[in-house]
Amino acid sequence: MIPAKEALEQALRERQGAELAARFSAAAVAVCGLGGLGSHIAGFLARAGVGRLILIDFDRVDLTNLHRQQYKASQVGRYKTEALAENLREAAPYLSLELRTVRLTAENVPSLLEGADVICEALDEAAAKAMLVNTVLEQLPEKYLVAASGMAGLGSANAIHTRRLTGRFYLCGDGVSDVADGIGLVAPRVALCAAHQAHMVLRILSEQFEP
Repeated sequence: MIPAKEALEQALRERQGAELAARFSAAAVAVCGLGGLGSHIAGFLARAGVGRLILIDFDRVDLTNLHRQQYKASQVGRYKTEALAENLREAAPYLSLELRTVRLTAENVPSLLEGADVICEALDEAAAKAMLVNTVLEQLPEKYLVAASGMAGLGSANAIHTRRLTGRFYLCGDGVSDVADGIGLVAPRVALCAAHQAHMVLRILSEQFEP
């Protein structure tokens, strides 16, 4: 039995305080890429009570995704947008979701992301990451952007950190490790970086900014 909306909202108010709960509920966050980073980011934000998530990815769930991404074996072959939406609604049934099953390009980024208060970059390919960051900084300068760089391997968890690069641009990760190095992506370290990104989003929404 799904709890009533008011009961879930009251539980968040008791845990986070009425002011923060209201801020999170009123916010819209775009998650660009729904792999190891994005699927975790979306889960953290949904559980924190963010009211609207814009989920963007063109890919389908693959068997090789299951070791680090928030999908189930039964969802292999489905679009990540649809599979993740299903999973998120199990934890946050009243969450507002906008699904965009498309590949991000410099041409469609402005229209797809204009409704977001904060944008999370969680893409896999370096070229796609650079395109998204550059397009947002150039064409959507009023938006907050939280990106990631460096979360591969078994390096120390303490190397993952958050830096404020410009007024509205934050970067999470170790800034060094690459997927091509060593054993590649490992679930806990990817999730650590995703947690940094999600936490930075919540800090932005609560107007607690990194120095």
